[in-house]
Amino acid sequence: MRSLRGLLAVSGHLAARHAPPSGASSSPHSVLFARALQILSQPEPVRLHKLSAPDSGIVELRLERPEARNAIGKEMLKGLRSAMDKVKADSTANVVLVASSVPKVFCAGADLKERRLMGPSEVREFVNTLRATFSSFEALPIPTIAVVEGAAFGGGLELALSCDLRICGESATFSLPETGLAIIPGYVSRMALYFSGGTQRLPRIVGRARAKELIFTGRRFDATEAVNMGVVNYCVPGGEAYQKALELAREINQKGPLAIRMAKKAINEGVEVDLSSALAVEEECYEQVLHTQDRLEGLAAFAEKRRPLYTGK
Repeated sequence: MRSLRGLLAVSGHLAARHAPPSGASSSPHSVLFARALQILSQPEPVRLHKLSAPDSGIVELRLERPEARNAIGKEMLKGLRSAMDKVKADSTANVVLVASSVPKVFCAGADLKERRLMGPSEVREFVNTLRATFSSFEALPIPTIAVVEGAAFGGGLELALSCDLRICGESATFSLPETGLAIIPGYVSRMALYFSGGTQRLPRIVGRARAKELIFTGRRFDATEAVNMGVVNYCVPGGEAYQKALELAREINQKGPLAIRMAKKAINEGVEVDLSSALAVEEECYEQVLHTQDRLEGLAAFAEKRRPLYTGK
């Protein structure tokens, strides 16, 4: 939530520009206060919600900016980063669902209207922050699942690609249209282990030639093509993507939390190096789960033919 002091400052500026004429019943102070209350009453563009038992451990991140079709502007970006920080700090979180509360859209990409008002230094700062945010999604130690119903364009598709798994409804549409704006998809750091841009992640998913076609042309593709290319893991009837994602999240949530974290680390780091180095990464990750209470609980539950009760220890 934005600070009241900051909002009053902004509202004061607006009130000065839109002050009522002399003789009007409203005073500048009442206009200022009303404007501050109006801004404070607006919903946050990103909402984080922890599911309760029996789904404890599943965290839901929702995009809620209907007036801009969930376009990523400064406030949305701030909300995404805040949500990621909270998830990283929460030791009880086992899996994250990234979904939209806005009908017929996952995320329309960057907020180009807001971008037009930025100077070069502001654009650079925004892009650097967006790069770091997408990298944060990739680098989260727990699985992330994107739930796509409707449009996922530009940065919206890149946000989905930064998740581990993607589920879409049959009406979903995708594109990376940036070349039509004389830019390229992606916010990529050469020093980053995890790539945050479309030019890097998409080829790793669909192959180099197909990625080049989609990026060079910027064309839209539908849900059927997305699942056939491997952009999404599952395509389900419209309106059912969240339920399918929740089913997957529940399956993951029943597994050993430390094992899931180490499996993700082994895969993500291993695919970036040669096989010999990747096997060394796997060995290191296996060592992390070898002497845990959860491993002993798993063996005991198997012997006793019951469901294991993992604690992440």
